[in-house]
Amino acid sequence: MGVIVISAHIDTGTMSAPQNYKSYTLDHHGLVAALYDELGIGTRLDQLIPQDFEQRNVSIGIAVKAMIINGLGFVNRALYLVPQFFQDKPIEQLLGAGITADQLNDDMLGRVLDSLYDYDVTTLYSQLAVPIVKQLGLDAKTGHIDSTSFHYDGRGNSDHPPDDDSDIIHITKGYSRDHRPDLNQVSLQLIVEQQAGIPLLMRSISGNSVDTKAFNETFEGHINQLKGELPITYITGDAALYTKDNIKSLSSDYYWISRVPESIALAKKAIHSSAEGLAGQNQERAIACITSDYGDVQQRWLVIHTQAGKERAIETVSKQLLKLTTEEQKTFKQLCRQRFACEADAIAALNAFAKELKVTEIFDFTVENKPYYNTKGRPKKDQKPDGFHYFIAGQTASLPSVYKQRVECKSCFILATNQLDETLLSDEELIKNYENQQKVERGFRFMKDPFFHASTLYLKSPKRIMALMMIMTLCLLVYSALEYRIRQALEEANETFPNQVGKKTKKPTARWVFQYFRGIHLLVIQEVSTMVLNLNEHHQRLLQLLGKSYEDFYSSG
Repeated sequence: MGVIVISAHIDTGTMSAPQNYKSYTLDHHGLVAALYDELGIGTRLDQLIPQDFEQRNVSIGIAVKAMIINGLGFVNRALYLVPQFFQDKPIEQLLGAGITADQLNDDMLGRVLDSLYDYDVTTLYSQLAVPIVKQLGLDAKTGHIDSTSFHYDGRGNSDHPPDDDSDIIHITKGYSRDHRPDLNQVSLQLIVEQQAGIPLLMRSISGNSVDTKAFNETFEGHINQLKGELPITYITGDAALYTKDNIKSLSSDYYWISRVPESIALAKKAIHSSAEGLAGQNQERAIACITSDYGDVQQRWLVIHTQAGKERAIETVSKQLLKLTTEEQKTFKQLCRQRFACEADAIAALNAFAKELKVTEIFDFTVENKPYYNTKGRPKKDQKPDGFHYFIAGQTASLPSVYKQRVECKSCFILATNQLDETLLSDEELIKNYENQQKVERGFRFMKDPFFHASTLYLKSPKRIMALMMIMTLCLLVYSALEYRIRQALEEANETFPNQVGKKTKKPTARWVFQYFRGIHLLVIQEVSTMVLNLNEHHQRLLQLLGKSYEDFYSSG
């Protein structure tokens, strides 16, 4: 059971009296439990969802708390719980009096997931997240939208997709961001605020969903859950956000910021016309501002050229041109081996081929004629040929102008917004807003981290997978909120916390704090008193800064 029993003997002179000790692993789990309680997640869940204690003897709020502690346990276990996880944990201290590990079994947790699904996990999640954002004092002026996929080790409903009018996701193959096209998958879409990286909205979507379409479905059917509750002004996304339908749908209620896909003809034209001038400025970042009405939406575009982008472009373009040059040279050699009936045909073929060249040009070309004889064997001396075959000869060379132009264009990208007033959103603010898109990307990296162990899903029911994805998102919420609270507490007190190399920092990651709290144990003596072991001054000071509710989880008594 992971319990250590220590027998101690007290010398009384005539006899020895055994004392029983039990040691439990507390680690960082007390931090997670304290924040969960501080944010009131369990209380809200129990208020929103009717309890069915005939089916389970643990409330939904407590069951979800247990799953989140397990999910943030950073051990190699599946996210959905098994009782063994809590066998060596101080379960009553973390979850409440009377709770035992065997109560947290798969059957009970499965029924909890069913209840979450029946309520509607997308609606439920936002009803939990919105009050938390307000409680933490986050401004939530920008929501960053993105999606990712999780592969599924099972068949799910891939052979029998749900009805079109069903909200059950289709577990099936699709574009895999994990480069596992052989596996079925499900996708998760998030809208994240940019201060702490807390998800405001989550939505489970089918494994074969296309981002551009799925975003529009969210704008039309789900984003209203946030309207009026939070002061969201901007919706920011990558190039998948930028479609005619999406920007039209958003423009009626929100300002938006998006990267413009380079595949759009207007974008290509804007980059080509601006790239040379921007590159010639030799600045770390050069900007050209233009207007556009793409999709019948008035907007301003920033064509941005960066030196960092140029360095990446040089490497990318060099590889691309080497490949294309090799292909064009190979094709030209094949053309040179082709026979033509006359010189005019050879020249016509050469001109047609030259028009198709993209990265090379032909020079020193000639048309050579070679006699042929219809008789077998070596022709006799002075024998006249029966005719002539014509062949192309020449050389190819790369075009420096093509390389230069491609590097300049590849060094540029376009950001677009329908906020036309630069006094309300300056160019620099627009760029900074888009750079914060990494908040949602960071969240996805966290969820796919092997320590989190949620990138592979095992549940057989699509409904339960949808509920489990809400639990995964709640794990990200708690993790992000705890990191924000820790940094906020250190900043307000003007104090620091040791980082991985022992230096002082005001911005430790929650992961590092979790690791720093490893090795903290709760010693239970005679089932009467408790003692917390291995707390050092940095642990104690951080707990003091976070507040009494955090200290209580690490208090001896």
